[in-house]
Amino acid sequence: MISPRTSFDAEKLLFLALSVLTIISTFRDGPRIAVAQSSNNNNAQTIPVNVGVILDLETWMGQMGLSCINMSLSDFYSSNPSYKTRLVLDVRDSKQDEIAAAAAALDLIKNKQVQAIIGPQGSVQADFIIDLGNKSHVPIISFSATSPSLSSIRSPYFIRAAQNDSSQVNAISAVVQAFGWKEAVLIYVDNEFGEGVIPSLTDALEEVDTRVSYRSLIPPSATDDQILRELYKLKTMQTRVFIVHMSTILGSRLFAKAKEIGMMSEGYVWILTNGITDRLNSMDSSVVTGSMQGVLGIKTYVPDTQNLDNFTVRWKVKFQKDNPSVLNPKLNIFGYWAYDAAWALAMAIEEMGAVNFTFQALNASTNATDLDTIGVSQNGQKLLQKLANTTFAGLTGNFSLVNGQLELAFQIVNINGNAARRIGFWTQENGLLRDLNSSNIGKYSTSKSNLGSIIWPGDSTSFPRGWEIPTSGKKLKILVPVKNGFKQFVTVTHVPSTNTYNVTGYCIEIFRAVIKKLPYDVVYDLIPFALPNGSSNGSYDDMIDQVYNQNYDAVVGDTTIIANRSSYVEFTLPYTESGVSMLVPYKDNKSKNAWVFLKPLTWDLWLTTGCFFVFMALVVWILEHQINEDFRGPAAHQVGTSFWFSFSTMVFAQRESVSSNLARFVVIVWVFVVLILTQSYTASLSSLLVVQNLQPTIADVDQLLKSGEKVGYQDGSFVLEMLKQMKFDDSRLISYQSSEECDALLSNGSAKGGIAAAFDEAPYIKLYCNKYTMIPTFKTAGFGFVFPKGSPLVSDISKAILNVTEGPEMTEIENGWLTSKTSCLNSTNSISSSSLSLDSFRGLFLIAGAAAVLALLIFMVRFFKRNWHVVTSSSGTMRERIVALGRRFYQRDLNSHTFRKARFRDRNMEDGANEIAAVEIIEHTNFPPRLSSDSSKIDVVLINEQGAPSAGQGLPNHVVEGCPEITINVERTNVSKLRDVDTSRTVDTRL
Repeated sequence: MISPRTSFDAEKLLFLALSVLTIISTFRDGPRIAVAQSSNNNNAQTIPVNVGVILDLETWMGQMGLSCINMSLSDFYSSNPSYKTRLVLDVRDSKQDEIAAAAAALDLIKNKQVQAIIGPQGSVQADFIIDLGNKSHVPIISFSATSPSLSSIRSPYFIRAAQNDSSQVNAISAVVQAFGWKEAVLIYVDNEFGEGVIPSLTDALEEVDTRVSYRSLIPPSATDDQILRELYKLKTMQTRVFIVHMSTILGSRLFAKAKEIGMMSEGYVWILTNGITDRLNSMDSSVVTGSMQGVLGIKTYVPDTQNLDNFTVRWKVKFQKDNPSVLNPKLNIFGYWAYDAAWALAMAIEEMGAVNFTFQALNASTNATDLDTIGVSQNGQKLLQKLANTTFAGLTGNFSLVNGQLELAFQIVNINGNAARRIGFWTQENGLLRDLNSSNIGKYSTSKSNLGSIIWPGDSTSFPRGWEIPTSGKKLKILVPVKNGFKQFVTVTHVPSTNTYNVTGYCIEIFRAVIKKLPYDVVYDLIPFALPNGSSNGSYDDMIDQVYNQNYDAVVGDTTIIANRSSYVEFTLPYTESGVSMLVPYKDNKSKNAWVFLKPLTWDLWLTTGCFFVFMALVVWILEHQINEDFRGPAAHQVGTSFWFSFSTMVFAQRESVSSNLARFVVIVWVFVVLILTQSYTASLSSLLVVQNLQPTIADVDQLLKSGEKVGYQDGSFVLEMLKQMKFDDSRLISYQSSEECDALLSNGSAKGGIAAAFDEAPYIKLYCNKYTMIPTFKTAGFGFVFPKGSPLVSDISKAILNVTEGPEMTEIENGWLTSKTSCLNSTNSISSSSLSLDSFRGLFLIAGAAAVLALLIFMVRFFKRNWHVVTSSSGTMRERIVALGRRFYQRDLNSHTFRKARFRDRNMEDGANEIAAVEIIEHTNFPPRLSSDSSKIDVVLINEQGAPSAGQGLPNHVVEGCPEITINVERTNVSKLRDVDTSRTVDTRL
């Protein structure tokens, strides 16, 4: 850090160097200025215009302002020697007195008939002078009266050639919002200047959810002891964000004492309004470097231009020449505004042209006062309009009046060393900006990333939290409810030996766990909300009122977060489940419905399923009856077999085999559909049977309202108001104080003096919901901790609640206090089990139907292709051909591989049987075998099923002469493993 002495020497050398350059420039331009002044003096056609100036010439600002006004007029007319008007200044010293200022203004208007008044210097002085300007139509132009109460809207003849103090409040609130500070203390001087900005500043802070926790008024003439007492009071508070609005003289003393008692250390935040930062160079440098390090400030932004630098150097030279006793004079923003104000007035009067600058006298009685005899300016309204339309490039930038005052940007500064270092800007359109010429200018921003690096008090680079638990302050006074029931949540036990209270319970343990998660220590006392006899002192709303009235700092307990309460206090995040539910007994429906097995499926699904079973039976018969003996026989047999095969797929018990690949394809798809249907049916039926066992006695609130039965609620709960809003009569409402009492009321029922249902919150229902059915009714936010509006603890505790609820500690606390943890059957889910509809299986049936239709199409194409000669035959009528096709469709397909395979197998078996039969015949006859050349042959005639000889076997159809005819019945057994068919063949053997 640069020492004050070194800084002063460097500044002095710089000033001397600039002075030499200015003197050289002055001598070089001297002849031109002298000519201009000479021409002005010799110009007899110039019109003098009287203008009054009222300043506190004993103060530095008054002297600086008057010097700048004179230089402005000199520069204006030197630059414009051809102008016809010349302002003639009539200067009055108000001597820092409101009455003197008013008397000077009255004299200037009445006796000097000035066309305008530059001044007064202070806002209190201007308050009365503005009324004189309104009465006489004389514009009052002030470059230093910045109080918001002096509004040009209320006083049209008041021109503020400066910024309104309230124009900076949004810049202050943007900084506060950027760092997330939720509370702030306002420290301001107790006068018109200090109080004027406070209402608008408070409103601006509230818009960004920052509460003004305290207002500290310091008298302008306060002693050091008074300042210390006020600072000690602030030190005992939690808030560490202080916004200071006062004069530089009082501000220097305030920060010196704050440094003395350790309030300029790490963790503190100090924000200055432009009342100090704009005049920071006029403060004692030792106070700035020793007591104001790390302070933030809002400062009026003045562009650094060559014109401004030249004027500063020229002004210092001239001022030191006029005031040799003043060393190193400092020029500030008010000097710039004084210069621009005089320039604007001279330009406006020149634009009015050669007019008669006179006053109109008013008729007054002989007893009239000086105020009654004051005249009215004939050109006041015109001059006012010219001023409003005047624009030019002034020392502070573009001079333009908006609603009678200037509007400029602000810069955010950080005091380091003996100067204010700029860290960013603020504009009305874009908010916080790192650079005014930034290409990222867009929507309004309050991000701290748009600010440069900040060195905070205590040389800290991490931004302060904005509040602390003061070690020397009082403990937090936290209220806890006194409950007669549900003591698992909060239990208050009186200890007679020490006359103290022991507070435990589920909510208390969670609060203690949350406090341990905070990165700092919080000292608190748990105070029961009880009467002297130990009973409860009121409801939960009464406790919240105590916090709202700032009698206590918080409420910890089973307090539900609801909208009405949130209007008065601030809640943390909830730490329990949310919602209000209706608790009703359930009944076991032992008388089962005889037709309950039909309920899993809707009627249309039953009908569709049945139709598909019939359809699949028909498809399989069509595909199999020509080639599969299982599907042949009498018509009744075929129908029965087809339906048996189709319906037996429900249990996958079909015995008949299918031979056609097309039939196999159809059956595979259908079995898949049946599998899904049966599984879904089983699941749905099981669910319905469970639902029948757990039907609630009351299904919903509407049924309860119509029944007229009584309902219960927890004593002292907000649920009572919700029930009344639902149109429950008071006569039907019964309160209970414990879970045991609620259980007894529900067990008795409404008919026996009990209740039919109870309305309570989810955390309480955990204690006994294993015996009842829970029907969710309302949405609530759950339990939360209560703090005053704007409390800085809320955000930190909410974060700590998340850490606790997401970790194993929450489960341990629940297991320790909420012992009845059997899950509650949610009636909404259990009774909502519905039958399966056709829509759920439409796709499956579509797939099965498509597969069957495709197989039928392929089959019919093959059939017609095989029998196309019948269709195209020219013999017979169309009816005969159709009948022929029908017979072929119904008959066996002997060319099928199944019948070809069977014939081959039968032929082998028949040959073996014939040989055996022949041997047996020969062995049992008395005739010798016939000798022939082919003695090995045996003539056997097979009689077909109709008794005629079969010619299809390729055997000789004759008998052996001389041998009697012997008929032997030979039983032949088909050994096929796939079917059992007994056939009898007659073998006709003649020997």
